Amino acid sequence: MGQHLLSKSSFLKGMQCEKQLYLYKYRYEWMDEISASQQAVFKRGTDVGILAQQLFPDGVTGTADPKKADDAVDITGKLIEKGANVIYEAAFEFNGVLVISDIIVMDGNRWNVYEVKSSTSISETYLLDAAIQYYVLKNSGLNINDISIIYINNQYIRQGKLDISSLFRIESVKELVQEQQGIVESETKRLKEVLKQTDIPNISIGVQCFNPYQCSFYGSCWKKMPEYSVFDIANLKIEKKFDLYNNGYVKLEDIPDDYKLNDKQWMQVDCHVNNKIVFEKKAVKEFLSGIKYPIYFMDFETFQLAVPMFDNLRPYQQIPFQYSLHYQESEYSKLEHYEFLADADGDPRVPFITKLLEDTQRRGIILVYNQAFEITRLKEIARDFPEFADEIEKRINQIADLMIPFQKRYYYTPEMKGSYSIKYVLPALVPEMSYDKLEIKEGGTASLAFESLYYEKNIFKREQIRKNLLEYCKMDTLAMVEVFNKLKTHNG
Repeated sequence: MGQHLLSKSSFLKGMQCEKQLYLYKYRYEWMDEISASQQAVFKRGTDVGILAQQLFPDGVTGTADPKKADDAVDITGKLIEKGANVIYEAAFEFNGVLVISDIIVMDGNRWNVYEVKSSTSISETYLLDAAIQYYVLKNSGLNINDISIIYINNQYIRQGKLDISSLFRIESVKELVQEQQGIVESETKRLKEVLKQTDIPNISIGVQCFNPYQCSFYGSCWKKMPEYSVFDIANLKIEKKFDLYNNGYVKLEDIPDDYKLNDKQWMQVDCHVNNKIVFEKKAVKEFLSGIKYPIYFMDFETFQLAVPMFDNLRPYQQIPFQYSLHYQESEYSKLEHYEFLADADGDPRVPFITKLLEDTQRRGIILVYNQAFEITRLKEIARDFPEFADEIEKRINQIADLMIPFQKRYYYTPEMKGSYSIKYVLPALVPEMSYDKLEIKEGGTASLAFESLYYEKNIFKREQIRKNLLEYCKMDTLAMVEVFNKLKTHNG
């Protein structure tokens, strides 16, 4: 890491956990593998940062190679000496601490500093990020006028050409970060002492493992935890999970009978310890009485963009691009399948809803799993494309939710492990069915796969991605069919 001992990112890791900082510095190879979804988050942050540079055009870049960050301090200094007015990725070092500021802009004879975030609000972590920057830049001799955070305006609706000034909000945080300077100074001193130690800090797992983000070394620190433990108890606050753990109760069977859990949590524990199945026949029968054939089994897939790509779209708005429908006229009639997957060459919403309304013209209940998701997506399309509003309202009135008997624990088995996600319910009820052999196994991966189609030029890769998406979404609705049939059989 060159001449500096701390960087902005390592400082933030150290503020979360000293052990994380130490491992990041000296046992980098132990770090968890970065998932595809996390890589997408990083890429989104980078892309948003580059886009925000358009707010201050004609700048020069101070840090060309992140691996040579220390050299970048000299480069930034020379750019300032030469009279650069706008510098992107400007590097500064003070007292062994290196920071790279996204954008600095000359304002008269003073500098405005900007940190760009791809989120839609300012968090405490972002303020700490800005505070360490202010500390280093100010003590490096930079004459600072203001320091601000640039973040996404989630009220922006794209109409025509992207309006960069409306897409972003700029909020000064100078007063807030000035208040934190004493803390930053003392904490940098403390963390540098941590890095001078010869042994890994002896810190047990705790709430810091998840706050503000899941630790980069989670796999290393949690590797001895049983696959199923008190940390898997549904809807139990993390503080109570650690209360159990710190008192020596790790497995569900360890929990004392007088420990305070709610009824559903005790049900989860009891079912696991005693291998019990809960089936409330009357409640399930009442639920099933409201589900009459014909039935559509429906599932949507969506993706979201920080920067709206299409008109009538907000940042991070869910964009439906695919659905699967299994339709059954009667209990013993043949199962029919309909599906749609948009072409990644424009806004998928109008083709999506046009085909969906066409495929659901016949009478029947529309059964989904977690109706809030599908109903919200349909209402958003009706809002953004009002010409479909009347027909969409009719479909919404036909929707019923297959999740209810599992969410309310009318039917629960130990294999569900406290979850009512269909990814847990399906193998518990229909063990012969599994997502394991699919290339795409969950919705987040499907979202990233579809988004990649907008940039993928290889036609063979495109076709394979489309094939994988269709198989996954079809599996979701087929799973619903089988789960519904299992409910009926068990109730009979």
